[in-house]
Amino acid sequence: MDKDSGEKEGKKTFFDKLAENELYRKIIAVACIAGIALIFLSGFFKGGGQSAQPAASSQAAVTADQYARQIESSLTGIVGQIQGAGHTEVLVTLERNTEYVYATEEKTTNQNTEDKTDSETTKNEQNGSTEKKYILVKDADGSQKALPVTEVQPIIKGVVVVCDGGDSPAVQQDVISAVTTALDITSVRVCVLKAK
Repeated sequence: MDKDSGEKEGKKTFFDKLAENELYRKIIAVACIAGIALIFLSGFFKGGGQSAQPAASSQAAVTADQYARQIESSLTGIVGQIQGAGHTEVLVTLERNTEYVYATEEKTTNQNTEDKTDSETTKNEQNGSTEKKYILVKDADGSQKALPVTEVQPIIKGVVVVCDGGDSPAVQQDVISAVTTALDITSVRVCVLKAK
């Protein structure tokens, strides 16, 4: 039996040795408290790291001017590839800005009132009211914003294409066909002119 107890004492694990030493126990306790404190403090610094995320999503929204410039750039590349068009410049005008449609909830109430008298005079009144509220959601920073359902791109008012081959009827027809197909607008909204 003495031999078995001697072997058990010789086979103490690393954790058993740490548990027996008071200095190591204090170091472990301080390390645990420091870890808990760091976890607690990280909650205060979370807001700073997440503030960049809403900014990135707001940058994804394209303004009407940026939308027009993107279309102009795309059309310049497409029209420039048409045979006989040559060097090309494109101008796009918009009818309105980008619009957002927000989620709403409606509450409708109807009230009917009927008055009858002995002389059979009847008076009917109908009152109705509709209350419309926007559905709000909280951002990561805690602010409330209306919940967007869809984004309606601006309507294209007109397109002017100035190109080297703009005096040729065949080039004009090809350019008008390309622009009307790409933007799904009528040919009345497209003007093709010869460059100087």
